[in-house]
Amino acid sequence: MSKIINDVKLDYKDVLIRPRRSTIRSRADIDLFAEMKFRNSKRIYEGIPIMAANMESTGTFEMAKALSKHGLFTAVHKYNTLEEWKAFAASSPECLHNVSVSVGISPSDLKLLSDIIDAIPEISIISLDIANAHIQVFLESIKQVRSAYPNHTIVAGDVAIPEMVEEIILTGADIVKVGIGGGSVCTTRLKTGVGYPQLSAVLECAHAAHGVGGHIIADGGCINVGDLAKAFGAGADFVMIGGMLAGHDQSGGKIIKRDGKLYSQFYGLCSRAAMEKHYGGVAEYRAAEGKEVEIPYKGDVEATILDMLGGLRSACTYVGAKRLQELYRQTTFIRCTQQSNPVFESAPSK
Repeated sequence: MSKIINDVKLDYKDVLIRPRRSTIRSRADIDLFAEMKFRNSKRIYEGIPIMAANMESTGTFEMAKALSKHGLFTAVHKYNTLEEWKAFAASSPECLHNVSVSVGISPSDLKLLSDIIDAIPEISIISLDIANAHIQVFLESIKQVRSAYPNHTIVAGDVAIPEMVEEIILTGADIVKVGIGGGSVCTTRLKTGVGYPQLSAVLECAHAAHGVGGHIIADGGCINVGDLAKAFGAGADFVMIGGMLAGHDQSGGKIIKRDGKLYSQFYGLCSRAAMEKHYGGVAEYRAAEGKEVEIPYKGDVEATILDMLGGLRSACTYVGAKRLQELYRQTTFIRCTQQSNPVFESAPSK
């Protein structure tokens, strides 16, 4: 017999952060930089814990250069060659502490990982990334990579349930990516019926990770800066974003001109577009679980970065958190039926 969990599970759109008394005088007083020590690598991270997703139209070397200037992180997508990595390392060595090498778990992926780490020893973070990390073979891959790179920080995912978060950390990862089906160009929930509302996933998985000395990334589901604040307020140590960074000069998406307007191509890693580009098409045994869309061209990413950081500082002032890492302790969520006044939503903005 099928089981039904009757507890209500929530997404970012279902809540707001309750304001509270604050002694902070100015948003300028907020410290967004975080410091974390990782359980297994024993390394120390310092930076603003926002990550560009490891997608071809967000996780680019150009994006890494732009984000690193502000202390943000980029999970560089897995389709770069060894030579491209070497060129990036030679031209932008200052960025290497703010990027990770993203790979899958196939033998060819792990060979590329080995080649990159051998060539660029300054890289200290490895991202093992598959769509469904709830499988035993993924745990075996974590053990293999941890054995080969005992002093590297390992990011692993994606999952959405706390028991898998615990197991992945205890197996050797330091940070677990949390999120199934919440991305703006992900169709997993529609194709499979599988998923977990992102706010509840973050709340539950953060508690599990912190209980064993690990960390999590809230991956997917953020459509505005307020959602980033909610993710941090729910206990995320890092927040990974894709769609919010797509469409910029540094995003890597193909620019298209139509009817006098510019658009940028954006597609999911499991979309038909991605599989046709890199694997010759969608294999007969699977379905494409991502969309390919054209979004309005947004120009340089700098303005978007500053808007995100400004919004997070403002969120901290509303709840009296002097540092971003205090936001979790200062956050109480309230259920809501409407987040904003929709009267001018269809009107063009400037």
